Amino acid sequence: MELIYQDKDIVVCIKPAGVKSTDEPGGVPELVREALGDPNANVRTVHRLDQVVSGLMVLARNARSASELSRQIRDGEFGKAYLAVVHGELPASGTMTDLLLRNKAERKTYVVTEPGKDVQEAVLDYTCLDRRSGMSKVHIILRTGRTHQIRCQFSSRGYPLVGDRKYSLLEDGCPIALWSAHLSFTHPKTGEKMSFSQEPPNAAPWSEFAAQTEN
Repeated sequence: MELIYQDKDIVVCIKPAGVKSTDEPGGVPELVREALGDPNANVRTVHRLDQVVSGLMVLARNARSASELSRQIRDGEFGKAYLAVVHGELPASGTMTDLLLRNKAERKTYVVTEPGKDVQEAVLDYTCLDRRSGMSKVHIILRTGRTHQIRCQFSSRGYPLVGDRKYSLLEDGCPIALWSAHLSFTHPKTGEKMSFSQEPPNAAPWSEFAAQTEN
Protein backbone atom coordinates (compact mmCIF):
# COMPACT_ATOMS: atom_id res chain seq x y z
CA MET A 1 0.00 0.00 0.00
CA GLU A 2 1.50 3.32 -1.08
CA LEU A 3 0.93 6.19 1.34
CA ILE A 4 0.97 9.68 -0.22
CA TYR A 5 0.41 11.67 2.98
CA GLN A 6 -0.10 10.97 6.65
CA ASP A 7 -0.51 12.80 9.95
CA LYS A 8 -2.32 12.09 13.22
CA ASP A 9 -5.74 12.76 11.69
CA ILE A 10 -5.76 11.51 8.10
CA VAL A 11 -3.90 9.32 5.67
CA VAL A 12 -3.99 9.53 1.87
CA CYS A 13 -3.12 6.38 -0.04
CA ILE A 14 -3.22 4.77 -3.47
CA LYS A 15 -5.86 2.05 -3.41
CA PRO A 16 -4.82 -0.96 -5.53
CA ALA A 17 -7.30 -2.54 -7.92
CA GLY A 18 -9.03 -5.62 -6.54
CA VAL A 19 -9.02 -4.38 -2.94
CA LYS A 20 -12.23 -3.55 -1.10
CA SER A 21 -12.56 -0.08 0.44
CA THR A 22 -14.26 -1.41 3.56
CA ASP A 23 -12.67 -2.46 6.85
CA GLU A 24 -12.37 -6.23 6.49
CA PRO A 25 -9.53 -8.69 6.00
CA GLY A 26 -7.50 -7.54 3.01
CA GLY A 27 -9.42 -4.25 2.75
CA VAL A 28 -7.89 -0.79 2.42
CA PRO A 29 -7.93 0.05 6.17
CA GLU A 30 -6.07 -3.16 7.00
CA LEU A 31 -3.46 -2.48 4.30
CA VAL A 32 -3.05 1.08 5.59
CA ARG A 33 -2.46 -0.25 9.11
CA GLU A 34 0.23 -2.54 7.73
CA ALA A 35 1.85 0.38 5.90
CA LEU A 36 1.75 2.45 9.09
CA GLY A 37 3.36 -0.42 10.98
CA ASP A 38 0.57 -0.53 13.54
CA PRO A 39 -2.01 -3.35 13.26
CA ASN A 40 -4.17 -1.64 15.89
CA ALA A 41 -4.19 1.83 14.32
CA ASN A 42 -7.54 3.61 14.19
CA VAL A 43 -8.17 3.85 10.43
CA ARG A 44 -11.65 4.59 9.11
CA THR A 45 -13.09 4.62 5.59
CA VAL A 46 -15.03 7.82 4.78
CA HIS A 47 -15.55 7.29 1.04
CA ARG A 48 -15.31 4.30 -1.27
CA LEU A 49 -14.00 3.21 -4.62
CA ASP A 50 -15.37 0.18 -6.44
CA GLN A 51 -13.29 -2.91 -5.75
CA VAL A 52 -11.94 -2.98 -9.32
CA VAL A 53 -11.03 0.73 -9.29
CA SER A 54 -7.73 2.16 -8.10
CA GLY A 55 -6.32 5.55 -7.20
CA LEU A 56 -6.43 8.14 -4.43
CA MET A 57 -8.34 7.61 -1.20
CA VAL A 58 -8.31 9.52 2.07
CA LEU A 59 -9.01 7.74 5.36
CA ALA A 60 -9.59 9.16 8.83
CA ARG A 61 -7.41 8.22 11.80
CA ASN A 62 -9.91 9.08 14.53
CA ALA A 63 -13.65 9.49 15.05
CA ARG A 64 -13.55 13.30 14.89
CA SER A 65 -11.80 13.31 11.53
CA ALA A 66 -14.16 10.65 10.17
CA SER A 67 -17.17 12.71 11.20
CA GLU A 68 -15.87 15.94 9.68
CA LEU A 69 -14.80 14.37 6.38
CA SER A 70 -18.15 12.59 6.13
CA ARG A 71 -19.89 15.92 6.66
CA GLN A 72 -17.86 17.52 3.88
CA ILE A 73 -18.89 14.70 1.54
CA ARG A 74 -22.59 15.09 2.46
CA ASP A 75 -22.45 18.87 2.04
CA GLY A 76 -20.67 18.78 -1.31
CA GLU A 77 -17.46 20.28 0.04
CA PHE A 78 -15.31 17.26 -0.81
CA GLY A 79 -13.87 17.31 -4.33
CA LYS A 80 -13.26 14.14 -6.35
CA ALA A 81 -12.10 13.82 -9.95
CA TYR A 82 -11.43 10.73 -12.02
CA LEU A 83 -9.63 9.77 -15.18
CA ALA A 84 -11.03 7.09 -17.46
CA VAL A 85 -10.42 5.58 -20.87
CA VAL A 86 -13.57 4.69 -22.80
CA HIS A 87 -14.21 2.99 -26.10
CA GLY A 88 -15.23 5.34 -28.90
CA GLU A 89 -14.56 8.98 -29.74
CA LEU A 90 -16.31 11.02 -27.08
CA PRO A 91 -17.54 14.58 -27.74
CA ALA A 92 -15.28 17.31 -26.34
CA SER A 93 -17.19 17.90 -23.10
CA GLY A 94 -20.59 17.63 -21.53
CA THR A 95 -22.81 16.77 -18.61
CA MET A 96 -24.50 13.41 -18.14
CA THR A 97 -27.74 13.36 -16.18
CA ASP A 98 -29.63 10.12 -15.65
CA LEU A 99 -31.97 8.28 -13.33
CA LEU A 100 -30.20 5.21 -11.98
CA LEU A 101 -31.68 2.08 -10.45
CA ARG A 102 -29.47 -0.22 -8.43
CA ASN A 103 -30.26 -3.93 -8.76
CA LYS A 104 -28.82 -5.37 -5.56
CA ALA A 105 -29.38 -8.98 -6.61
CA GLU A 106 -27.34 -8.49 -9.79
CA ARG A 107 -24.97 -5.98 -8.17
CA LYS A 108 -25.49 -3.81 -11.21
CA THR A 109 -26.82 -0.31 -11.91
CA TYR A 110 -29.20 0.57 -14.74
CA VAL A 111 -30.32 3.78 -16.42
CA VAL A 112 -34.12 4.06 -16.21
CA THR A 113 -36.58 6.59 -17.64
CA GLU A 114 -39.08 6.98 -14.81
CA PRO A 115 -38.75 7.94 -11.13
CA GLY A 116 -39.55 5.21 -8.63
CA LYS A 117 -38.47 3.34 -5.55
CA ASP A 118 -34.68 3.16 -5.22
CA VAL A 119 -34.25 5.38 -8.31
CA GLN A 120 -31.70 8.19 -7.84
CA GLU A 121 -30.59 11.05 -10.02
CA ALA A 122 -26.97 10.85 -11.16
CA VAL A 123 -25.01 13.78 -12.60
CA LEU A 124 -21.42 14.06 -13.80
CA ASP A 125 -19.37 16.49 -15.89
CA TYR A 126 -16.72 15.27 -18.28
CA THR A 127 -14.00 16.65 -20.55
CA CYS A 128 -12.39 14.59 -23.30
CA LEU A 129 -8.63 15.05 -22.98
CA ASP A 130 -7.44 12.98 -25.94
CA ARG A 131 -8.59 10.47 -28.58
CA ARG A 132 -6.37 7.62 -29.70
CA SER A 133 -6.89 4.25 -31.41
CA GLY A 134 -10.67 4.34 -31.13
CA MET A 135 -10.54 5.31 -27.45
CA SER A 136 -11.01 8.52 -25.49
CA LYS A 137 -9.21 9.64 -22.34
CA VAL A 138 -11.67 11.47 -20.11
CA HIS A 139 -11.55 13.72 -17.04
CA ILE A 140 -14.66 13.28 -14.88
CA ILE A 141 -16.09 15.27 -12.00
CA LEU A 142 -18.93 13.65 -10.09
CA ARG A 143 -21.76 15.84 -8.85
CA THR A 144 -23.41 12.80 -7.25
CA GLY A 145 -21.88 9.61 -5.90
CA ARG A 146 -24.01 6.68 -7.04
CA THR A 147 -22.77 3.10 -7.11
CA HIS A 148 -21.14 2.32 -10.48
CA GLN A 149 -22.29 5.74 -11.70
CA ILE A 150 -19.41 6.44 -14.11
CA ARG A 151 -19.36 2.93 -15.52
CA CYS A 152 -23.13 2.82 -16.03
CA GLN A 153 -23.60 6.30 -17.47
CA PHE A 154 -20.83 6.04 -20.07
CA SER A 155 -21.78 2.49 -21.05
CA SER A 156 -25.44 3.48 -21.54
CA ARG A 157 -24.32 5.97 -24.20
CA GLY A 158 -22.19 3.48 -26.08
CA TYR A 159 -18.86 4.44 -24.48
CA PRO A 160 -18.04 1.56 -22.10
CA LEU A 161 -14.91 1.90 -20.02
CA VAL A 162 -11.93 -0.05 -21.32
CA GLY A 163 -11.43 -3.16 -19.19
CA ASP A 164 -14.90 -3.06 -17.61
CA ARG A 165 -16.14 -6.63 -17.35
CA LYS A 166 -19.55 -5.74 -15.91
CA TYR A 167 -20.84 -2.99 -18.19
CA SER A 168 -18.99 -3.82 -21.42
CA LEU A 169 -19.22 -6.78 -23.79
CA LEU A 170 -15.72 -6.16 -25.14
CA GLU A 171 -12.72 -8.25 -24.15
CA ASP A 172 -9.91 -5.80 -23.45
CA GLY A 173 -7.48 -7.96 -21.49
CA CYS A 174 -6.58 -5.20 -19.02
CA PRO A 175 -7.86 -3.88 -15.69
CA ILE A 176 -10.66 -1.32 -15.81
CA ALA A 177 -9.37 2.09 -16.91
CA LEU A 178 -10.90 4.15 -14.11
CA TRP A 179 -8.59 6.04 -11.77
CA SER A 180 -9.25 8.28 -8.78
CA ALA A 181 -6.98 11.13 -9.86
CA HIS A 182 -7.73 14.05 -7.57
CA LEU A 183 -9.03 14.73 -4.06
CA SER A 184 -9.62 18.08 -2.39
CA PHE A 185 -11.01 18.75 1.07
CA THR A 186 -10.48 20.75 4.23
CA HIS A 187 -8.22 19.17 6.82
CA PRO A 188 -10.60 18.02 9.59
CA LYS A 189 -8.46 19.46 12.39
CA THR A 190 -6.36 22.34 11.04
CA GLY A 191 -8.87 23.73 8.54
CA GLU A 192 -6.15 23.80 5.87
CA LYS A 193 -7.22 23.28 2.25
CA MET A 194 -5.77 19.96 1.10
CA SER A 195 -5.36 18.87 -2.51
CA PHE A 196 -3.84 15.68 -3.92
CA SER A 197 -3.37 14.60 -7.53
CA GLN A 198 -1.91 11.40 -8.92
CA GLU A 199 -1.45 10.15 -12.48
CA PRO A 200 -2.48 6.59 -13.41
CA PRO A 201 0.18 3.92 -13.92
CA ASN A 202 2.03 3.69 -17.22
CA ALA A 203 0.21 0.53 -18.28
CA ALA A 204 -2.43 -0.33 -20.88
CA PRO A 205 -4.57 1.47 -21.87
CA TRP A 206 -3.10 4.57 -20.19
CA SER A 207 0.28 3.96 -21.84
CA GLU A 208 -1.33 4.25 -25.26
CA PHE A 209 -1.99 7.92 -24.63
CA ALA A 210 1.31 8.62 -22.85
CA ALA A 211 3.41 7.07 -25.64
CA GLN A 212 1.67 8.92 -28.45
CA THR A 213 1.60 12.21 -26.55
CA GLU A 214 5.39 12.09 -26.16
CA ASN A 215 5.99 11.51 -29.89
